[in-house]
Amino acid sequence: MSTHTSTSTRTSTSGHITGPADLVTALRHALGDAHVLTGADAAGYLTDQHGRLTGQALAVARPADTAQVAQLVRLCRAHRTPIVAQGGNTGLMGGATPDASGHAVLLSLARLNRVRAIDTDNDTLTVEAGAVLAHVQQAARDADRLFPLSLGSEGSCTIGGNLSTNAGGTQVLRYGNARELVLGLEVVTAEGDIWNGLRGLRKDNTGYALRDLYVGSEGTLGIITAATLRLHPMPRAQHTALLAFGCIRDAVAFLSQARAGFGASLTAFELMSDTALGLIARHVPEQPIPLALNAPWFALIELSDSEGEDHARQRFECVVGQAFEDGLVTDAAIAESLQQSQALWRLRYQALGEAQRRDGRNIKHDVSVPISRIPDFLAATAALLQARFGAVRPVAFGHLGDGNLHYNVSHAPDSTPAQLFAQEDAIHEVVHDSVHAHGGSISAEHGVGQTKRDLLPRYKSAVELQLMRRLKQAFDPLGLLNPGKVLQALPDDLPHDLPQVSPTPAAAFQEGPTP
Repeated sequence: MSTHTSTSTRTSTSGHITGPADLVTALRHALGDAHVLTGADAAGYLTDQHGRLTGQALAVARPADTAQVAQLVRLCRAHRTPIVAQGGNTGLMGGATPDASGHAVLLSLARLNRVRAIDTDNDTLTVEAGAVLAHVQQAARDADRLFPLSLGSEGSCTIGGNLSTNAGGTQVLRYGNARELVLGLEVVTAEGDIWNGLRGLRKDNTGYALRDLYVGSEGTLGIITAATLRLHPMPRAQHTALLAFGCIRDAVAFLSQARAGFGASLTAFELMSDTALGLIARHVPEQPIPLALNAPWFALIELSDSEGEDHARQRFECVVGQAFEDGLVTDAAIAESLQQSQALWRLRYQALGEAQRRDGRNIKHDVSVPISRIPDFLAATAALLQARFGAVRPVAFGHLGDGNLHYNVSHAPDSTPAQLFAQEDAIHEVVHDSVHAHGGSISAEHGVGQTKRDLLPRYKSAVELQLMRRLKQAFDPLGLLNPGKVLQALPDDLPHDLPQVSPTPAAAFQEGPTP
């Protein structure tokens, strides 16, 4: 959406002169001097995780609670100043990085990190948006419950960021994306109002599902400040195994068998190519790989059982044993202890990322394809890349159970990352066009942000984009919430004669109760 903002001095309807300096002063009055950062103090918030995108901000504001977030939004709205919300700053699409103009206020939610309530009878946990995912997982465990969202960045990413991007992770197969794990939200609207939707209801048919609109909207429709999350019973036993497959079609066939044999107990099915594991063997020798790398595809699977160890082992051996008899699985390493299970998961969570880093930067893609079409997609895309770019190396891995692949492209052994990245845009186009041709999506769990924003018109219909713009206009008519993310700015989106809003003195907000 276009934003009709300016950093120049302006006159309010009350006759007072207002400008950026006045806004910073008002924010300091509202939040405290220590929590409004400028200059060098703000620098650590302005670069994305990969270090590829660096923006500028008028200030970095760190409110303490929802009431202060609402104050901030009202002040920014009065001054026609954009707001970029940021959680743990672990996003990969630049969704929490401001642009280079320096016009925006960056809103850090890090101080909103409290667990507000745990209801074990209702199996819910209410937590603020700045809470780190690992801390939320631990709060659930302390109550003998499971919060199953699990990501590689769980030690630093926050619930607000997870929800704003509709994060996935390794257990989507059993528990669903972040949207399926949240029952209610607290949101500060673009007007600075607070919507308290923190209802722990599993059934509520009283109109439009506002929760589902805010989850995945990347801070462009409202600012999530708290959430009521869905908890699950802690599994009584878990079994983990690394399996080898002679071809990708055998891996897909075994996934169907595993779903039938394990039912809802199948919690993870992580696909890794021999190229991916080969990078680990080459660059991370301290990480053991319990299988010989003489198969093209591998899968890390996990069964979570509610009955106990003996029941879990029996089911596991039955399903995997049948797969051996059917010729689907060629080799297997089954964890015999928690330590061995953790070692297998380190292959996926830590070692694979470190191996890619040591090998040199690669071109990353977060895509989804219908599971049945993944074999054709992999074969077609590899052929297209080889035909156009020579011996580049696809490094494919991801969540086979929900069709989400991380299809990264690495440089050929006899070339360099610089030579690879000189063709980055063209490689993106080949991969994304192939995804689209196979009925897939160019973003599966990382969002759109600014990195994929300009790609949407190529892959989404005009009807879809127009509906999205109508939502943006309805929820954020001034276009101040995370502008330049998800949707391209169009110069004629908004009327140019919007009424001026008189800034509300910060002192007027000091007495309001904290929700």
